Amino acid sequence: MKAARGSVVSKKGTPWGTIIAVVAIVALAAAVITYYMIASAPKRDQAGREEAAASFAPTASDPDPSKRIPGVVTATYTGSVHVLPTERVAYDKTPPFGGPHDQTWATCTGIVYPNAVRTENMVHALEHGAVWIAYNPQQISGDALNLLSVRAKDKPFTMLSPYPGLDKPISLQSWGHQLKLDSADDPRIDEFIAALRSNPNGVYPEVGASCDAVPGSFDPDNPPPFDPSKPGPDAKPMDYKGSTAAQGEQGAPSAGMPTAPVSAPASAPASGAPSQ
Repeated sequence: MKAARGSVVSKKGTPWGTIIAVVAIVALAAAVITYYMIASAPKRDQAGREEAAASFAPTASDPDPSKRIPGVVTATYTGSVHVLPTERVAYDKTPPFGGPHDQTWATCTGIVYPNAVRTENMVHALEHGAVWIAYNPQQISGDALNLLSVRAKDKPFTMLSPYPGLDKPISLQSWGHQLKLDSADDPRIDEFIAALRSNPNGVYPEVGASCDAVPGSFDPDNPPPFDPSKPGPDAKPMDYKGSTAAQGEQGAPSAGMPTAPVSAPASAPASGAPSQ
């Protein structure tokens, strides 16, 4: 009897089920916290990069802080020169950062495009104040691509896409501004974005314009593809006055819009440079 009672007491005194449950809960919590720390690290790191670049935000007294960023190239282009979806432009820069462009802008609401997109649509988004991060897909992948993606994903007035044949690993574009770089770690990426994305001080033509998708004209899930071939003799030159049927946004004629706007690049076209 005593042995039996001792056995019962012993069994009641060791709550193995509770212990196992607690251990499982602690292990699960640790796994969740570890996963969160790893998964959120890129965003937390990006927040630090943006904080470091905050001094490049535009102000009334410093309207274009990109002038303080080494390597930034600028040119002057007149906006509102539109071409049809079937037309190409013989751009003077690669990638271009101004000039005639498609009547419909590429969606630029923090889009990470997995494939290269038609250049004429991307240039129109620059006219609206977007920053376009382009990269050479043969040189940028893995962690470097993730570093670029976190700069663009879900960031208003920002877009990222591969650009086949790019002469540098990375190229940043805003209207009239370009910066080419070798590394996704370069702090000038965040400085360029801080200085020029949605800059309200007249550094791009259409302040206040939308970056949203244009239903029926541009599908961000199935955008018009990049054409890697050299523009033919029918391509529109940089001083093109615009196609009559394409002078409104998305091709709708706009009342009071000038009939012959002219783009005036600040420098001559690069000899032999590929363009689209």
